[in-house]
Amino acid sequence: MSTLSTHHQIIRKDDLKYALAATDGFIAEVSPGETFEVETELNIGGHLITQLDEKLDESKVKLPFVNPATGPVRLRGAKPGDMVVIDVLEVGVHGLGYTALWPGIGIFPDWVRKKEFGIQNRNVVVENGIVHWSDSLKLEAKPMIGVIGVAPAGEPVSTFRGGEHGGNMDSLLVTAQSRVFLPTFFDGGMVYFGDVHAAMGDGEVFLSGIEIAGRIQARITVVPGWSLPTPIVETGEVIALIAGGATFDEAAKAAMAKAVDVLANGGLDPVDAAFLMSAAGHLRVCQYLPLAGLVHCRFELPKSVLTLNHIKLPGFRLSI
Repeated sequence: MSTLSTHHQIIRKDDLKYALAATDGFIAEVSPGETFEVETELNIGGHLITQLDEKLDESKVKLPFVNPATGPVRLRGAKPGDMVVIDVLEVGVHGLGYTALWPGIGIFPDWVRKKEFGIQNRNVVVENGIVHWSDSLKLEAKPMIGVIGVAPAGEPVSTFRGGEHGGNMDSLLVTAQSRVFLPTFFDGGMVYFGDVHAAMGDGEVFLSGIEIAGRIQARITVVPGWSLPTPIVETGEVIALIAGGATFDEAAKAAMAKAVDVLANGGLDPVDAAFLMSAAGHLRVCQYLPLAGLVHCRFELPKSVLTLNHIKLPGFRLSI
């Protein structure tokens, strides 16, 4: 059962969005450092999974109406050119969730299409930190946030997609006690939350983790006058640069290029940055769905290495 407090502003999932857009009016406003809570909906809508033995109806699951996001939440005082910092304090999950195989989309689409007929889903109950997969099999719940982003510059971006504004990145690092840095393109930042998972493997290779509704406790601050055009996640151990692409090569190269930029921003020569990344960094896959043109990679820089070499980066907690 979630231990989330009820003493903060609670932002309900009453006005869901399927795209992140500058034209959206904010549904809530918070002050820098104010703790608040956000409800999120199941990625296909709670009305489609209501019973443990319910079969998903493929005809009712339609793009772009997936990954509904709650938001935007306006941060008082945030300006374009700032970096907003979202401290994820807790991610609560409880109740009915599911995972599924989606024909024609996963990394083995022909195998799935031939072996199965239509969507194959497994509904699960999540309670007391455990995913009850079956009578004999259980998994530890490790909640994370799949969609977290700000209103993007330019046209609206579907909650199925990611970009420099964040969005659907599906990084395992976006979980309790992590911090997400996002560039700000509009006054207030305009932050969205959605697509919570009770558990998910790196890559989310068959398109579905343990999808579930969630409740997030967070606070937002700002690093004024400093902005990098990429999402960054900070944990106790690493700083991770996240980038997307239509293929693994595109996403991996973009994440590595952003890591070089960040290290150079901290005063390191780009050649030394490349050497350091090869010797001590880690390239990871967040999301691998190339047939849907949806791939995100992250490049992790250990904070111990940054601290040892006195590499300074605004806003990050490098003392460990």
